[in-house]
Amino acid sequence: MSWQRPDGRQPNQLRPISFELDYTKFATSSVLTKCGETKVLCSVTIQEGVPKFLANTGQGWLTAEYRMLPGATPQRQPREFMKLSGRTQEIQRLIGRSLRACLGLELLGERTIMVDVDVLQADAGTRTTSITGGFVAVAHAIAKLVQQGELERSPILHQVAAVSVGLLEGEPFLDLNYAEDVAAEIDFNVVMNDQAALIEVQGTAETGSFSRTQLNQILDLAEAGIQELFAVQSQIITVCD
Repeated sequence: MSWQRPDGRQPNQLRPISFELDYTKFATSSVLTKCGETKVLCSVTIQEGVPKFLANTGQGWLTAEYRMLPGATPQRQPREFMKLSGRTQEIQRLIGRSLRACLGLELLGERTIMVDVDVLQADAGTRTTSITGGFVAVAHAIAKLVQQGELERSPILHQVAAVSVGLLEGEPFLDLNYAEDVAAEIDFNVVMNDQAALIEVQGTAETGSFSRTQLNQILDLAEAGIQELFAVQSQIITVCD
């Protein structure tokens, strides 16, 4: 008997996703992204100056910070203060790498884009939702700088989005929620740009192993889902050339 999705979705169906622009007042841009029951706030601040290793190069930078609020999960998670967990560090580095991949940093000038990601509610897919919503927040912030004349042109070269795929009872399922994520034998997170080029693939066999054929099925399903995410992103904000 094949896996029956708890929310009744088809194997290739995304959870409903939405973006609410300018959710908070003071950041250059902020986007509340809802992906099913997962809710992530991505706030972007753009400031003058770059890290020391880029000083006087004329090139910009993007960095990300990721945190999960204590009440984001059924059981309260303690706040992380001075020492970040390995998971938190790994996710925020993934977000930073993924969003830098969409930019021509030399077009940004010596500015730093800071992306603050706060998970308000977690039902799996927080890292993929952070990347997909983070791109919208970055694009919206940059569009404001272009409109204000602070940037001559947008440094955005590509759209970027991410999605999870898991194998449940040997079959691939797109965009796992928590119940599915826990049950999955194989769990993948895939990040791609709008040229169908892969930015990052994270894949783990929780039990057993997977075949090359299954890997191809996973990547094909992820690509189809990401193309749908690009369409939703494009409805929210126009990416400047």
